[in-house]
Amino acid sequence: MKTTAFTQKHIDLGAKMVDFAGYNMPVEYFGINAEHNKVRECAGVFDVSHMGEFWVKGPNALKFLQYVTSNDVSALVPGKVQYSCMPNGKGGIVDDLLVYCIDSETYMLVPNAANIEKDWNHLCQYAPKFGLTPGKELYNASDEICQLAIQGPKVLEMLQPICDQNVTDMEYYTFKKLNVGGVSAIFSTTGYTGSGGCEIYAANEDADKLWNAVFEAGKPYDLKAVGLGARDTLRLEMGFCLYGNDIDDTTSPLEAGLGWITKFNDVKGDFVDRDYLLNQKAEGLKRKLVGFEMIDKGIPRHGYAVCDAEGNEIGHVTSGTMGPTVHKAIGMAYVNTPFNKVDTEIFINVRGRLLKAKVVKIPFYKK
Repeated sequence: MKTTAFTQKHIDLGAKMVDFAGYNMPVEYFGINAEHNKVRECAGVFDVSHMGEFWVKGPNALKFLQYVTSNDVSALVPGKVQYSCMPNGKGGIVDDLLVYCIDSETYMLVPNAANIEKDWNHLCQYAPKFGLTPGKELYNASDEICQLAIQGPKVLEMLQPICDQNVTDMEYYTFKKLNVGGVSAIFSTTGYTGSGGCEIYAANEDADKLWNAVFEAGKPYDLKAVGLGARDTLRLEMGFCLYGNDIDDTTSPLEAGLGWITKFNDVKGDFVDRDYLLNQKAEGLKRKLVGFEMIDKGIPRHGYAVCDAEGNEIGHVTSGTMGPTVHKAIGMAYVNTPFNKVDTEIFINVRGRLLKAKVVKIPFYKK
């Protein structure tokens, strides 16, 4: 298994460690629900160093990214971040990712840990078309960078004393290059929890210094390290997609409710799967990813069948849990249209029992 620059910290703190995307990662420290609530109410620290980082540079960087991603990268200005995905050329999704605009000819991509190699190979396939050389204008820095996601409503005020620029007034999905606790870093107001906070990127050699500075600043807030278990329940309460569960190479961005990051305007121009997705949009979707909450008592899990009142299978659950903040059993599922409409009654096959649920708007958690 691979390790991150913080792996020993987790082991020393007594975290329950698991293999996640080939990395030895902490899934739990002091209870998933308690860790979840710590983030919702104050602040918690996730090690997300397993995520990838690719640099895209040069005069053709924008044209390249416009072609390989679904969103309109030209809408970015330096200091802004964009959520996007990479269509796979067959109607599915290679990965969802973040795009950072450093300047007009420099971008950083942040792909999912499990997809780093796949994403890299996919990008290298199209790079020559735009004059980008892998290892040069297109560079994989994933093994050189550590990343902490410090999430929660108190995070920005907590970290302000160790930052050399103002961070408390930063807008959502923006970033600054600054000094955090004596470490040169990218400080980004992004995250996967819906509770605010930041994500900090730094060189691996600065990992210990960054970790110590963050936890020193967090002492008055009783800052705690939290694991991937809470990360999953937090993102699910927000209805955020998890690659491999809710989206993958067989799901289109439109089916997944990601039409808002799939742009067909003239400025965007051509991109991978543009015609396929335009046609899918025109014909109408046969299935959609929806949120649902259980009415009958039971916990929905990934892979469970979704049925109509007669027991006919109409879809499948992609993610499910008992939401620690919303105090309900919730989930997401692909269901055939027209069962995707809000308040539609559906049934989840939980170990042979059809349990009643209903389609609801996401996010499940509302501040």
